[in-house]
Amino acid sequence: MAKNLKKSFLPLIKLEEIFFSYNERPILKGLNWELLEGEKVGLIGPNGSGKTTLLYIIMGLLKPQKGKIEILGKLREREKDFIEVRQKIGLLFQDSDSQLFCPTVKEDIAFGPLNLGKSRKEVLVLVEKTCEFLGIKHLIDRPIYKLSGGEKRLVALATVMAMEPICYLLDEPSNGLDEETKKRVIEFLKNQASTYLIVSHDKEFLKEVVNKIYFLKDGQIFLYQDFSQQG
Repeated sequence: MAKNLKKSFLPLIKLEEIFFSYNERPILKGLNWELLEGEKVGLIGPNGSGKTTLLYIIMGLLKPQKGKIEILGKLREREKDFIEVRQKIGLLFQDSDSQLFCPTVKEDIAFGPLNLGKSRKEVLVLVEKTCEFLGIKHLIDRPIYKLSGGEKRLVALATVMAMEPICYLLDEPSNGLDEETKKRVIEFLKNQASTYLIVSHDKEFLKEVVNKIYFLKDGQIFLYQDFSQQG
């Protein structure tokens, strides 16, 4: 499980009475949940229970029919309210093809930091450093369409890491990774990322990197396991 628990009091993300339906099929039913600064948590639940939907609502990619979204201490209601959210919270999509849209690996990883106003020199260093950490330096100039599924997963993760967000929302980050690469991701999460929510079906992976696991079912979220209380 994740180590070095931090005492934290400021909710980075706070959701109150969130309702969301797809074509009149209720997915989230008055959901209440918050993520505190310094927390490292996982989220599990049946397929179709709304785990990815929840991430999209936090990022403003989906709008709930009802409820209150507070992120970084501010109420988020309109599209423009989420600009800051997307600059400071990094989302890894479940489908890597939804994340990658530039011609080459280097351009995709550089896109986010450049849009945050970093200089080209800073960004090149950041791209090199991120690729080296994930073991993908050999892919840096490769066209995206020539990547395998596992390679796309790594590059997608690199695009999020390069943004240096204060909080990560990761949707199935270990999918398609070999054991060696998975270890690198675990090392990064344990030692270099301070706050995150990970959606995953891989409970063994979650136990390595989180202090709490939540369970989403029937439109509600429940605490499933709290490792921080153990030992």
